[in-house]
Amino acid sequence: MRFLLIVLGVVAAFGLTYQMWPAAAPTAAPSNQARDARKEQEAARARGPLDVRLDALKQPPPSEKGETTRNPFRFYVKPPPPPPPKPVAPPVVHVPVPGDTDYRPPPPPPITIRFIGTLEQGKTKVAVFTDGKGQPVYASEGQTVMGQYKLLKIGVESVTMSYLDGKGIQQIPMRDK
Repeated sequence: MRFLLIVLGVVAAFGLTYQMWPAAAPTAAPSNQARDARKEQEAARARGPLDVRLDALKQPPPSEKGETTRNPFRFYVKPPPPPPPKPVAPPVVHVPVPGDTDYRPPPPPPITIRFIGTLEQGKTKVAVFTDGKGQPVYASEGQTVMGQYKLLKIGVESVTMSYLDGKGIQQIPMRDK
């Protein structure tokens, strides 16, 4: 009998705790605001069509006289006047023709090989070149490089080269890569 009373007391305590617990409390009924708003809309529809006066919404254009009227519901900034047009004369292009006194032939294209360093073989200095496609090429002053260039002078950090006909003399600086 005593065991039954203990079990009954535990169940009663559990039930009381469950009822008092905040999560177990019933939730509040939802508000009726949405229902009230729907009823008002339905009543407005039942009254008839809305009276809309579009002419009252139109605004007069701003006056040309410079009168300032303030309208807080309209943003308008008067654009600056356009600049006066500048007279544009077509450029005069003089195309030199062979035989003119101003005619100069176009310069030869730049030398595209790269100077990558120097070597010394005894008392002779040798420059090392590459075109980025094959093996490096070695040449000393006065020799032909890659069949189209002549090495004129080897400096400390640059070389002077020209085409085989002596035109297009260029100084090529040393590059690491």
